[in-house]
Amino acid sequence: MTSHADAVRDVLIETLELQQTPADLTTETALFGSLPELDSFGVVTLVGALEDRFDITIEDDEFGAELFETVGTLVAFVEEKTAG
Repeated sequence: MTSHADAVRDVLIETLELQQTPADLTTETALFGSLPELDSFGVVTLVGALEDRFDITIEDDEFGAELFETVGTLVAFVEEKTAG
């Protein structure tokens, strides 16, 4: 995984207070709908944490269930946002 992936995994664990270790969160790890911690409040909290950590802005129309489908989809989004 990339350094972005490591950082995203850290943000997920810290923000959602997950019991998983970073090694447990692979690119295929399902998020939304699979993690009870990632409810509507969790999504808002996670978005804020990602914006702070990566100095990005996530617009309302950019986040939906597909963004939080897996760790990999979230990492890909962050990489795209930080590249632009």
